[in-house]
Amino acid sequence: MTGMMSAAVYIGSRTVVPEQVAVPVLNRGELLVRVYACGICGTDLKKIHYGLVDPPRIFGHETAGVITAVGEGVQQWSVGDRVSLNHHVPCMQPDCFYCNRSVFAQCPVYKRTGNTAGFEPAGGGFAQYVRVMDWCAERGTVRIPDDVSFLEATFVEPLNTCLKGVRMAGILPGDTVLIVGQGPIGLLFTMLVTLFGARVVATDMHADRRREAVARGATVALNPLMDGYAAALRSEIESLSDRRGADVAIIAVPDTRVVRQAFEVVRPAGKVLLFAQTRLDDPVEVDAGGICMQEKALIGSYSSDVTLQQEAADLIFSRRIDVRGLVSHQFPLDRISEAIDIASRPRDNSLKVVVTP
Repeated sequence: MTGMMSAAVYIGSRTVVPEQVAVPVLNRGELLVRVYACGICGTDLKKIHYGLVDPPRIFGHETAGVITAVGEGVQQWSVGDRVSLNHHVPCMQPDCFYCNRSVFAQCPVYKRTGNTAGFEPAGGGFAQYVRVMDWCAERGTVRIPDDVSFLEATFVEPLNTCLKGVRMAGILPGDTVLIVGQGPIGLLFTMLVTLFGARVVATDMHADRRREAVARGATVALNPLMDGYAAALRSEIESLSDRRGADVAIIAVPDTRVVRQAFEVVRPAGKVLLFAQTRLDDPVEVDAGGICMQEKALIGSYSSDVTLQQEAADLIFSRRIDVRGLVSHQFPLDRISEAIDIASRPRDNSLKVVVTP
């Protein structure tokens, strides 16, 4: 294909605007995908609001659509295939230090963004068409069943990231897990942890999100702004854990101020998983004695794991993790500013915001 297309372009100064850009040109082994839905992710928002990357960029990586062209040499994909995309895929080469240790997010190839709608690759889902580079076409693209919507398929990549975090935390049936934040990611964690047979204590400032957490499996959901919150949180966790404390706490909000309290309520040899701290130079204070003497662990999980890609997709497609109802807002590209505003500043009855080019 040739010609122009609509895209939402980050031009700097916290600003994303609709523009006309050239439809990407394919190289050997690549795919051109017509985007039908792309979720707005918190990492995109941080790049926009904190100026973490240089403009111009076209963000958006929770992408689902239809293949409209294939590059020379492509055999496993055809025009018309419905697909969900992953923009970060490791090299998986036998001489890669990080791939050999299954820490794929640190692989140099993984750190390269493999999907673009133009400019420096940045995901490209906030555009009508996105170019999928060869290594992502080969190892990071998932076929969507006919009975699964594009909206549901946008959750394959974010669920993968959550599944990776749950596995890193070693959550077991019968565990008590504190999940701080019940936005779209927190709710995915709540559903996963419940599916794995653990009990969830959820927290969120928004009443509708607390109700959604309980509806999706949480044993209890608390408001961190209520009077006596710290005592109530400890009481709920102790009652579920035979007074040991939480086995794991998952921090699904970017505010590091909550980490210290989470660290206090996990049991000896428990874990606190940082999930939303996706920018550097973001210090946090914890009790070093708790890490050493009580053997508590402060760990982090970032981005997806290619070895979990199909498992995450199967959980979505089978609706064992039922994401229907998590999308609260859909916006076309010409309303990108409104979409970013709602995604950046959660309010009553707002959950996942999706762009539909």
